[in-house]
Amino acid sequence: MRNILLILISFLLLGACAQSTAFIGPAITVGSTGNVMQAGFSYASNMAVKKTTGKTPSEHVSLYVEDKKQEKKIRKEMVIYLQSHIEIMKDKLNLKNKL
Repeated sequence: MRNILLILISFLLLGACAQSTAFIGPAITVGSTGNVMQAGFSYASNMAVKKTTGKTPSEHVSLYVEDKKQEKKIRKEMVIYLQSHIEIMKDKLNLKNKL
């Protein structure tokens, strides 16, 4: 119970830190590669995408993934429907041929 309460309080207190998370990616790039120029380009391109589209690159990726999941779901439902319809038509044709 104590851990859950601590997590909830930390969410409340750290909620304003969301804007500064945009610096995490470039900071990791600098830390791992030591290339400040690459980190600068990364940050600038992220900000340009956000300014142009209103969404961060990660939001674009998550929306793309959700769209693909939805497409797969629709295709799966369509295949199930078509398979059941094919079975019904086969049964009808078999009955017609027997008569």
